[in-house]
Amino acid sequence: MSKTQALKTLFESSELHITPCCWDALSASLIEQAGFPLAFMSGFGVSATRLGQPDAGLISYAEMVDQARNIVSATSIPVIGDGDTGYGNALNVKRTVQGYANAGMACIMIEDQVAPKRCGHTKGKHVVEREEAFMRIRAAVHARNEGADILILARTDARAEHGLDEAIERARAFREIGADMTFLEAPRSVDEMRRYCSEVEGPKMANMLEGGLTPFLQPAQLQDLGYTISTYPFTGLMSMIKAQQEALSQMRRGIFPEPAMTFSDLQKAVGFDIYYASEERYKY
Repeated sequence: MSKTQALKTLFESSELHITPCCWDALSASLIEQAGFPLAFMSGFGVSATRLGQPDAGLISYAEMVDQARNIVSATSIPVIGDGDTGYGNALNVKRTVQGYANAGMACIMIEDQVAPKRCGHTKGKHVVEREEAFMRIRAAVHARNEGADILILARTDARAEHGLDEAIERARAFREIGADMTFLEAPRSVDEMRRYCSEVEGPKMANMLEGGLTPFLQPAQLQDLGYTISTYPFTGLMSMIKAQQEALSQMRRGIFPEPAMTFSDLQKAVGFDIYYASEERYKY
């Protein structure tokens, strides 16, 4: 079974799938080591770790697809990739979808924000008109139907600027066009989440951000509402940043506490055990 087929099977199940977000090869590998069946390549995380810049449309298609290749090469589980706005017109969208498929991504997310886009829970975001939003998803679906081995996750940010009704209408249209899954970003209440899940058919994604605009619900609650997967773009990233800030602060003061893990565990986490096994196989 290909990664795309494996992800489609997960989409079609009635169980909610908790989906941690990754930003590089190591974070993706750690997600797989922890036993999760899929991961999500976060544009927020990639922009932060690769550029040291906020998720405000600063990172390019070439940088994102390069990061996608590195992530896919480090994992055997399916990964969903953030494809932002598709980086241009319909032909750019098709090229973006094809590029993510060639990189090995099992699914790509395309959204309806005005370029340059930004994190869906920050100020100043705007969406394109319906016609352009539909064009992007139509182009993505065409790329898939023309042979790109990848699923299409269609995202709308229209709730912030035009209200929930418009966002739901866009999500419905995305499904009619042929998107495999929809994502209504930043609903403001459980009632809004319930409306989306009841009024839009097909698989749906919830985005759980600590401190974000959407209520942070437990997995059982999300499953009861009707979500298929729940992503967590900040959980691992915040843990990494906070741990490193604390370690550097102590080092700056000349304090070197007990290591957070043994050197043996560190070697295992980055794959030395697998490397040594392969090295032994070809030793003679």
